[in-house]
Amino acid sequence: MPPSLRILAVAGLCALLGACTLFKFPGVHRIEVQQGNIITQEMVDQLKPGMTRRQVRFVLGTPLLEDTFNPNRWDYINRVRDPDGEETQKRFTVYFNGDILIATSGDWQPAGWP
Repeated sequence: MPPSLRILAVAGLCALLGACTLFKFPGVHRIEVQQGNIITQEMVDQLKPGMTRRQVRFVLGTPLLEDTFNPNRWDYINRVRDPDGEETQKRFTVYFNGDILIATSGDWQPAGWP
């Protein structure tokens, strides 16, 4: 087999394998995929101004992102992809001044905060 024909055959095989993702086969079970931190309003309501980093980590868990350039900010991100392929994302950020919680932002807001 000449080298050019071999390259063409490999390229055609790769194209056929890549095309398999275009079709949705009937009867195939698709699951909900959840990535990131699970945050609930109840967890956020436990936060109080003046809490330490350790207390916040106990309530919310380890943050998904700890910015090395801004160590006073923790980001909690939650992505869910349903079986139909639609993706939703929620985000919650806590801000510290040194070791003390001073503010939050995102899709949830703690009850009783200004």
